[in-house]
Amino acid sequence: MIRIDGSKGEGGGQVLRTSLALSLVTGTPFQMVNIRAGRSKPGLLRQHLTAVKAAAAVGDAELEGAELHSKELTFRPRSLKAGEYHFAVGTAGSATLVLQTVLPALLKASEPSMLVLEGGTHNPAAPPFDFLTKAYLPLLRRMGPSVEATLERPGFFPAGGGKFLVSVEPAPLKPLHLPERGKVLRRQATALIAQVPYEVAKRELETVGRKLGWFQEERKVEEVKNSAGPGNALTLEVECEHVTEVFTAFGERGVRAEAIAESVAEEARVYLEAGVPVGEHLCDQLMLLLALARGGSFRTLPLDGHAQTQLETFAHFLDVKVSVSEVSPQVREVEVRGA
Repeated sequence: MIRIDGSKGEGGGQVLRTSLALSLVTGTPFQMVNIRAGRSKPGLLRQHLTAVKAAAAVGDAELEGAELHSKELTFRPRSLKAGEYHFAVGTAGSATLVLQTVLPALLKASEPSMLVLEGGTHNPAAPPFDFLTKAYLPLLRRMGPSVEATLERPGFFPAGGGKFLVSVEPAPLKPLHLPERGKVLRRQATALIAQVPYEVAKRELETVGRKLGWFQEERKVEEVKNSAGPGNALTLEVECEHVTEVFTAFGERGVRAEAIAESVAEEARVYLEAGVPVGEHLCDQLMLLLALARGGSFRTLPLDGHAQTQLETFAHFLDVKVSVSEVSPQVREVEVRGA
C-alpha cells in the first residue's frame, strides 16, 4: 500500500487524479492523506468524488473515504474493465478532468470503451473541451490508441450542464518525440458566447488583433444556443506542422473583456516566442503519456507546479526516469525513458 501526502507539490486535485490513473494502470493500491490541503476548500469536492467513483468503476476498486469533503482516501483496484460508462459530475466541475483520470487505464483495456460525461466542459482551472480535441487527443492518437470525443453541449461555470461522448480503441502506447513544432500553418481566435452580449466577443477579438497582430479572418465569434447557462470562453488555436496548441481564457463577471483577452494573448505570445512545441498545460498531460509509454521527449517552457507534481507522483507508481534539462532560459527539454 503506497501512502501519498496530497498536500505536497501543487496541493490540489492533480496528485489525486494522477494517482488514481496510475493505480488503475499498475494495479497498485494507495492511501492518500491531506487531500487538496493547499486549497481554500480542502478535501474531495463533487468533481473529485466523481473522478474517484469513475476510477473505482473502471478498476472494480474497493474504496474507503469516498465522500464529500473527505481528506483521506484508500483505493484498491482489483480488475480493469472496459465497457460503456456514464459519469456525471452534477455541478459545473470539470468533466474533462474526470475523463483524464480514467482514460489511461482504458487505453490499456482488452476491449473498446464508450463514455458519456456530463458537467463542466469550459471552466477555469481545467482543460476545456477544445484543448482536449485539438491539442491532447491528436498526440495520443499518434502514440497508438484511437480516441475520439464529440461535444453534445457545452457546460460553462457556474451552471454546468455540458455533455460529451468519448470512444476509446485501446492500443499499446508508443514513445513520441517532439523536438520542434515546425511552421505555423494556421491561427484561429474564437470567442465563444452563450447568453452573453455579442459586443463582449467583439471586444475580446479586437484585443487579440491588437496584441498579437492576428488578422480579421483569423478571428471569429461562435454563439452557443444550447447552453444551460451564460458563459464566455476565448480560445486561441495555433496549428503547426507537428503539434497544435490551444490557449483559453474565460469571461468573468466584473472583469473587462479586454483584460480576459490580454491574459490569453500574453500566454500565446510567450509560447510563440519561445519556439517550443509544447505549452505548459499540455506539458504535464504529455509527460504522463510518455511515462506510460516508457519513452519519449519534447521541448517545452519552464515547468510549472503541476508538471513538478506529476514527476513526484510518477515516482510512487512507475519505474521510469524523467530528466529535465535547460536548453535556454525559456526552453526546457523533457526526456522520459524506462529505468
